[in-house]
Amino acid sequence: MKLSERIPLGASATKQVQVTREMTVAHHVDGMPEVYGTPIMIFHMETAAGEAIMPHLPDGCISVGVVVNVKHLAATPVGATVTVKAEVVGVSDATVTFAVEAHDGVEKIGEGTHVRAPVELERFLRKVAGKAEKR
Repeated sequence: MKLSERIPLGASATKQVQVTREMTVAHHVDGMPEVYGTPIMIFHMETAAGEAIMPHLPDGCISVGVVVNVKHLAATPVGATVTVKAEVVGVSDATVTFAVEAHDGVEKIGEGTHVRAPVELERFLRKVAGKAEKR
């Protein structure tokens, strides 16, 4: 699959999420503050990136995250609305690179890059099943 012919530079997706307690560090770690957790922010960045290229992938393909390089810049309280954006900034034969950022309505709270690799879903699931059988 020649990605550079399928996925345009500048393809993007934006998603908004309202921060709930389940998205906070406090939900996962006792004694920590109720602020939007870094792993959750990264998850939202990854899903926005996947949504940005999904319409450009061949039938039967999905994309999986392979690299994350993100800074969490500021804390965000429960109830805030976070806007996450992912934009394609590079396409190679096997991967797609995104600029990602998150904003909480007051300030930018996260930024960085994320790389995804398109894969054939059936082949991917066969490999996972094979690995599960070896356990």
